[in-house]
Amino acid sequence: MGKLFGTDGIRGVANRYPMTAQVALKTGQAVARFAKKRGATTVVIGKDTRLSGDMLQAALAAGITSMGMDVLLAGVIPTPGVAFLTTTVEGAGAGVVISASHNPFQDNGIKIFKSGGLKLTDPEEEEIEALILSTNDQESGAQKNSGPVIETGTIGTLVDASERYADFLQHSYERDANTTTPAPKRFNMVIDCSNGASSDVAPMVFSRLPFDVEFIFNTPDGKNINHQCGSQHTKPLSERVVEKGADIGLAFDGDADRIIVIDENGVKITGDKILAICANHAKSQGKLKNNLVVSTVMSNIGLSMALKTLGIDHVKAGVGDREVLKEMGETGAVMGGEDSGHMIFSDFHTTGDGILSALRLIRVMADTGKPLSDLASIMTVYPQILMNVEVDASRPDFMKIKTIADEIERVEQELKDTGRVLVRYSGTQPLLRVMVEGPDPQRTEAYCHRICDSIKAAAI
Repeated sequence: MGKLFGTDGIRGVANRYPMTAQVALKTGQAVARFAKKRGATTVVIGKDTRLSGDMLQAALAAGITSMGMDVLLAGVIPTPGVAFLTTTVEGAGAGVVISASHNPFQDNGIKIFKSGGLKLTDPEEEEIEALILSTNDQESGAQKNSGPVIETGTIGTLVDASERYADFLQHSYERDANTTTPAPKRFNMVIDCSNGASSDVAPMVFSRLPFDVEFIFNTPDGKNINHQCGSQHTKPLSERVVEKGADIGLAFDGDADRIIVIDENGVKITGDKILAICANHAKSQGKLKNNLVVSTVMSNIGLSMALKTLGIDHVKAGVGDREVLKEMGETGAVMGGEDSGHMIFSDFHTTGDGILSALRLIRVMADTGKPLSDLASIMTVYPQILMNVEVDASRPDFMKIKTIADEIERVEQELKDTGRVLVRYSGTQPLLRVMVEGPDPQRTEAYCHRICDSIKAAAI
């Protein structure tokens, strides 16, 4: 077995290593030991709508109960719903989500939250991975290291899991409603559930609030999750918003931890603009703690410029919502996210939550009375070109190669304040990723080609 954890848990093709029943069982044992050491008695398991979810759930539950820990099954529920449940279920020491997010149905994954609804730190992830990799088919290393298990755990069903989570989301929208102004208009919206984990919960939440809602792609069959729908495929949603004359369209991914939004004109609004809109509104209400927003190095330069104009401080973290949350904790920020639609509002939740993010954005629309297209004009998106160059697996320091470093410096000098360059190795493939943002598409693409050509010529 090689390294299991990627940027967000374990992921792969279902029924092939590492997404096998055997690995899931060992993961369950490792999670149980991790939680047990911290005084917990229970692990919550949730899943999205993939066909392979039942298989992996059964294996995880078997592994957990074999270690004397109890399991509560939350059923089909968004990833942030499991994070929420770990903060409210008595004795919960971990939450496990079976999902591959926006990937096709053939894939699946395992994400782990610790007590309190937080994602694992790097050392905690390494601890669990070491436990998984130390096991074998004859004797569980986790059992061997923790003594004999006299009594196995039990498996129960958390029958009101979705209801609890829906109540939490509803209250998050209502808790800061402005009661001194007239009731806002009744928003007309279209919601794309991606045939995924939000298919049941989203109707629970939005149908309780003062909205007129049409749901699309909310009939999962185990194989149609993310298929030509959801956050990665917004064309059907955009067309339906315009056809219906809706105020807003919302597109979740398969596990509903991210959101992409469509304005009333059918235009896509991604995470960077949502961050700018929500940060500006929070600042105007005196609720933007430390006057600070965290995004990643992949955020568009337009976000930095917009926040500077608004007088809001901006910190950039590494790629991934875990890195964003870590930076938020270190700086005291309460708002952060990625352009991909992972948004974290830590005053409300411990992790990225697509439904919560949608409600925060709608709250801005309700409080200001402005259409989404008007709010989104707060930020200009600069053209961005991303190219990949195949390189040697040894990953040399490319900035120590003069021809590459000189070309990057020349492009940066020519761009000055009108763009930026980001060159980094892929986390999973032998590739150098070259991203250039600039004032117009043609020049931006030309700059990107120049840097890529210098990398190819160096033959690294």
